Amino acid sequence: MSQIKPAILAVDDDQDLLQTYQSVLAKKFEVKIANSGTEALKSLNTTAINLVILDIRMPKMDGIKVLEQIKQEDQNIEVIMVTASKDLNIAIETMKLGAYDYVVKPFDVKELIALIEKALEKRALRQENTSLKESLEQATSYCDLLGQSKAMQKLFKTISSVAPTNSTVLIHGESGTGKELVARAIHKKSSRGNKPFIAVNCGAIPENLFESELFGHERGSFTGAMERRVGKFELADGGTLFLDEIGCMPAAMQAKLLRVLEDRRIERLGGEKSIPINIRLVSATNIDFDKHIEEGKFRQDLYFRLNVIPIELTPLRQRKEDIPLFLNYFINKFNKILNKNIHGLEKEAMAQILAYSWPGNVRELQNMVERLVVLSEGEVITKEDLPFSLEIEIEDEPLSPSGLKDALENFEIEKIKTTLADNSGNITQAAKKLKMPRSSLISRMRALGISVN
Repeated sequence: MSQIKPAILAVDDDQDLLQTYQSVLAKKFEVKIANSGTEALKSLNTTAINLVILDIRMPKMDGIKVLEQIKQEDQNIEVIMVTASKDLNIAIETMKLGAYDYVVKPFDVKELIALIEKALEKRALRQENTSLKESLEQATSYCDLLGQSKAMQKLFKTISSVAPTNSTVLIHGESGTGKELVARAIHKKSSRGNKPFIAVNCGAIPENLFESELFGHERGSFTGAMERRVGKFELADGGTLFLDEIGCMPAAMQAKLLRVLEDRRIERLGGEKSIPINIRLVSATNIDFDKHIEEGKFRQDLYFRLNVIPIELTPLRQRKEDIPLFLNYFINKFNKILNKNIHGLEKEAMAQILAYSWPGNVRELQNMVERLVVLSEGEVITKEDLPFSLEIEIEDEPLSPSGLKDALENFEIEKIKTTLADNSGNITQAAKKLKMPRSSLISRMRALGISVN
């Protein structure tokens, strides 16, 4: 693919100077011209421009007004002001309004080209950082969930498909895999998103309080019931009720829950009135249902009612490509909270973390990162800082804190290539899919060495 030249718009009411711009800049840049401020703004609305060379003194609409309008429309366009005045106060004032720099007529062509290249380099660096962040956020985050692995991308699609329905969902996964986050994502993406999301940890409720906790009670229904209490089902009316650790629910409550799911009505403890409820039920557990059903600890008929839409969460040890993403996220999070400045990890430290099995999954990883940020005395986390020791041979050299950046960059390359392939190499369509400006995508492709056949 031939190299795409940066697009420059030269604006001046002097036609001879515009022709000079075209002749001296055309070798390195794609040069467009406009002989007035009005014409320049029209051109900017119809053409992708990287940089504007703008004369300050022009009739009708001067360069300062044009600059202000450009910056209102797109802060990313760099502007170099041109002035013939010896009074440089006006030129300096334009820099306060967002101009990159200024040149004074008559100017040296080589100096102008050098200034243009510096301005474009600044713009490209800013856009690289912005586009990397935006593309990663779009591709790896979903309602507070993070993940670039195939398992997480599949999960995001499943949530998008399931959320608009009212079907009952059962989330199964190990401790620390983010079961409640998935439940909240389903709620947020549903038509119930502006209604209550009520979470109940079934493992934390004493057996004798289960019915009151879920269905509520009337005053005097039992000793200590001094007033009416509304249960979680009623509190969640119109929204989503999330029953975490549902495998801990006592057998007597399992039967009552089954009845509620069939009738869509509840009765408060000690009450006589049947109350209709409109909730979506999402449950979660880490138990082996087959074993619990076989041992008589969980009702099979209730399991069938809960397991209409099953979602299985993949443990972190099976999606290790997500670990650098979580590390980056948690390091940034705890840097802000703790006022620290940790940049990343040495290569050996990253290798040990990737080799660890993470039985506590993302929760364990988060706790470890917080501990590392608190205790680290340097700006880079080393192998010696880690709370566990694994014997790992690393043949690559040298050691550097770039492992995290490399992992994110590799993902970005793969994401861009996949999106381009899905859109038959059409950069414009790929940029729309990635939700980033076409010029930003082209800049990233150049920086990452990606070409289109």
